[in-house]
Amino acid sequence: MSQEQAGQPRLARRLGLFDATMIVMGGIIGSGIFLNPAEVARQVGTPLLIVGVWLIGGLIAIAGAFVYAELAARRPEVGGQYAYLRDAWGPMPAFLYGWSLLLVIQSGGMAAVAITFARYVNELTHISLPDGAVAATALLILTAINCLGVRAGSNVQSALMVLKIGAILLLVLCGVLLTGGGSAAPSPPMAPGTLGAIGAALTPVMFAYGGWQTASFVAAEMRDPRRDLARGLLLGVIGVILLYTGVAFACVYALGPGGLAETRAPATAVMRLALGDTGATLIALGIAISALGFLSQGMLTAPRVYFAMAEDKLFFRRVAEVNAKTQVPVVAILLQGAAAILIALSGSYGQILSYVVSVDFIFFGLTGAALFVFRRKDAGKASFEVPGHPWTTLLFVVACVVVVAATVWNAPVNSLIGFAILAAGIPACLFWQSRPRA
Repeated sequence: MSQEQAGQPRLARRLGLFDATMIVMGGIIGSGIFLNPAEVARQVGTPLLIVGVWLIGGLIAIAGAFVYAELAARRPEVGGQYAYLRDAWGPMPAFLYGWSLLLVIQSGGMAAVAITFARYVNELTHISLPDGAVAATALLILTAINCLGVRAGSNVQSALMVLKIGAILLLVLCGVLLTGGGSAAPSPPMAPGTLGAIGAALTPVMFAYGGWQTASFVAAEMRDPRRDLARGLLLGVIGVILLYTGVAFACVYALGPGGLAETRAPATAVMRLALGDTGATLIALGIAISALGFLSQGMLTAPRVYFAMAEDKLFFRRVAEVNAKTQVPVVAILLQGAAAILIALSGSYGQILSYVVSVDFIFFGLTGAALFVFRRKDAGKASFEVPGHPWTTLLFVVACVVVVAATVWNAPVNSLIGFAILAAGIPACLFWQSRPRA
């Protein structure tokens, strides 16, 4: 069944702790943090809540990182989250995750980031090109690049991550030190009911925090996944929380709640206020690079899930093939690129955001609950265990349920689109299960 047994080319174990940490951070930080503080400010109108929602999201993210760190220690297998779902709940939920990842979660997130990339390309070049066309072109180029090989992938990812951190730190420092703060713009009206407003604000926040799980997809290419993936998850998520909270504070300090809610591009607004047109150009370049780094990371990691599905005979057999020369699953990468391009051409950023979050957090919750199954089934302790389990794990699972409910309440139509695609995977799974397994 495995590639090694069949004498086929294998994925190589070349990644260490630093690589794992950079992949975690690279999978989380795309472009959402540069845009979503404005989305949050439109829902909650006070500085305390605007920054506080990012802290709440960070607490959920760190609880999730704890869970995934223990899962990585217990199940260091290719496919990561797909393998956790398969071993805990069986092939159907695992297949539906991979199906949703391809058609909704990963592809939708990549499409949204690609659309954001297109907006900043237009700002930098002063050429008004259709967002969808620019986004599709970027995805096509990255698909082609990733099909060529993964030899320099780790170094490129680390370099892009350093540039992302530099762009974020520049934004925070300029926003706090060079703008003077205290915008006179009035605060936006609060949504009916503070809890409802916080729930609505959590949708863009959790979208921005999502992505730590993608590091688990490449567990089979880590030298010591039980140790390095667990540590990389925790270090990476903590680093992102610090960066994200700093951005939220800088934006609300520089623009005020009302000014932040009114802007379409808060990072650009802050940098223009601090350094004029030069600042706006610098942050636009930084965001574009950050978006490209996220897209490249997604193109490298997510195809490993489709690869694992194919190895389990639940997908096209060719998807499980590794190119002998480049040591990458080329067919899986092509599938990922095509799906992201189609979604980028089909809808706006807000629509994609809504149906990605509603579906993604269903599987986050199921994955968190899988830890209870593994704790019961596995004898002995793992090399890393969730502190405060079962309460911290239960907190993460409940938080996932709340995020799904809030997203459905605030964007029912777009959420239903995601659920319809998810449901369409049931007959697809039954079809693959009915095929000969030889």
